[in-house]
Amino acid sequence: MHFTNSVILQSITSSFRHSWPSFKLAWHSSRLLCCVVGLLTVGASGFPLAVAYVGKLIIDAIVAGNLHSTVIWIGIEGLVVAMQSGVARLLFLSQTVLGAKLGADVNILILEKAVQLELQHFEDSEIYDQLTRARQQASVRPVAMVTDMLQLIQHALTFVGYLGLLLSFSPYIVLGLIIASVPATISEMKFSNTAFRMRTRRSPESRKLNYLEYVLATDDHVKEVKVLGLSQLFLNRYRELAYQFFREDKTLAISRSIWAYGLSLGATVMFYGCYLTLGFSAASGAITLGYLMLYIVAFRQGQQAFQSGLTAVGNMYESNLYMSNLFEFLSIPTHAPRHRPFLTPDLPTEYGIRFDNVGFQYAGKPTWALRHISLFIPKGQRLALVGHNGAGKSTFIKLILRLYAPTEGRILLDGIDLQDWPIDQLHHRMAVVFQDFNEYQLSVKENVGVGKVDFLDDTPAITQAIDMGGMTDVITELHDGVDTQLGRWFSKGMELSGGQWQKVALSRGFMRQDADILILDEPTAALDAVAEKAVFDRFAALTKGKTSLLISHRFPTVRTADFIVVIEKGHVIEEGTHDNLINKNGTYATLFKLQAAGYL
Repeated sequence: MHFTNSVILQSITSSFRHSWPSFKLAWHSSRLLCCVVGLLTVGASGFPLAVAYVGKLIIDAIVAGNLHSTVIWIGIEGLVVAMQSGVARLLFLSQTVLGAKLGADVNILILEKAVQLELQHFEDSEIYDQLTRARQQASVRPVAMVTDMLQLIQHALTFVGYLGLLLSFSPYIVLGLIIASVPATISEMKFSNTAFRMRTRRSPESRKLNYLEYVLATDDHVKEVKVLGLSQLFLNRYRELAYQFFREDKTLAISRSIWAYGLSLGATVMFYGCYLTLGFSAASGAITLGYLMLYIVAFRQGQQAFQSGLTAVGNMYESNLYMSNLFEFLSIPTHAPRHRPFLTPDLPTEYGIRFDNVGFQYAGKPTWALRHISLFIPKGQRLALVGHNGAGKSTFIKLILRLYAPTEGRILLDGIDLQDWPIDQLHHRMAVVFQDFNEYQLSVKENVGVGKVDFLDDTPAITQAIDMGGMTDVITELHDGVDTQLGRWFSKGMELSGGQWQKVALSRGFMRQDADILILDEPTAALDAVAEKAVFDRFAALTKGKTSLLISHRFPTVRTADFIVVIEKGHVIEEGTHDNLINKNGTYATLFKLQAAGYL
């Protein structure tokens, strides 16, 4: 196995790269536990040496025939061993509790970073790979890094004690001890690096494996999977990928075990060579039997302490690799808000939303999702967006919500650049119902109430929103009313139909009655004609004097808007009222006539 000196030095140096940041994570998690673990770790380092030396005194007392000293020293050794066991137990307990606390804190740290990411990050597969790698063993690696660092100190102190004993006999034994331990550690570091690289390379496939498991084992997909007969197809893909991982892991494990066994044989040969040297010295009378046992224990335990210290370095190296994933994810840059002072819109130059030559291009895509959009939506206007799927309508909405930042141009709200608005204040002014709304595995009350989190326990407000969303008739059919658990993931959960879920989403949107900008992206696609009319009657009443944006393919709804914009391939190709666009006999008129013909 080729491993150059420079690579060894670089690997050992890199073992400590994330030690201090990891220790700071542990310190922030629990200062008390860090101090306890540190003190116990250092304290535990002296017990092996004490046990070995007391053992030497016991042997000497026995050889001298001193029964009284023998009894005393045996009692002292028992006391030292009991203390050693107690410290070891306390250390294990402290490390376990610290690990549990730190694991929870690191996972929270990852999720806190995740909620800071922008929508475009979640549309990037590489970000998902980084998130997957960061979460791999995130609950154990930080505390492992800290623990290994403290164990390195413990084993180093223990080794120094044994080193002093062995040097008094022969420096060559010390040299043999070191030579016997280094190759195995280098081997472990090499295989740790290989294992890490393999798991990093497999991040996309690991996500695919998790996805296949999710499709096969959740209620979201079970109906279509069974009807289309996809179970065996996906199960075979899962089996193939899982066994591929197994074969790779098995090959690595076998190779690792062979090398470890071969190098351990070398260490054993070195130990018995030193044992033989010590035996000759005792037989010739150069040392006492007690010193023979002391040196043997010192060599064996010193070898183990040195090996354990190097193993700690190897473990730190492996943990460092995983911690690099964590810190890489946490360092993903996000767009910081502009530092220009926010101008309160008490006397804006204009009221409304203005697109000023706006263009947007998704990362890695050569085409523009939107381009050269210049448009003004006055306050209180009801605007409808019309166009084929993929024309850019939803991107238009996401730009207004500041889920994306324009690639070029700017968007103004009441005369102020959207990027200068505090995001919380901006979203407070908006109520939105997406076409791909979420179906939360929560109670009805919570599903609606999260539309405005501050009013999550405001039953009258939630009841009013439920009525406005057309959900009242559904509530009467549920066994626990508004407290009914929705979805099948948890006990006593009830699954709703697509139309019923859509009413829940609409009710959630109507929670924000104080919002002055309302956005509905295909909000009634799963509703029947009667329910749709009832929703839009309520919507019309709610939006009086407010700005509203509606995406819909149903022209009876679209024609009620004050102004209609037709988007095609990212460009505004037509705009005007319903009557104006019909008279133009362009794209809008064609789409309207095609849909109208379906009712004849």
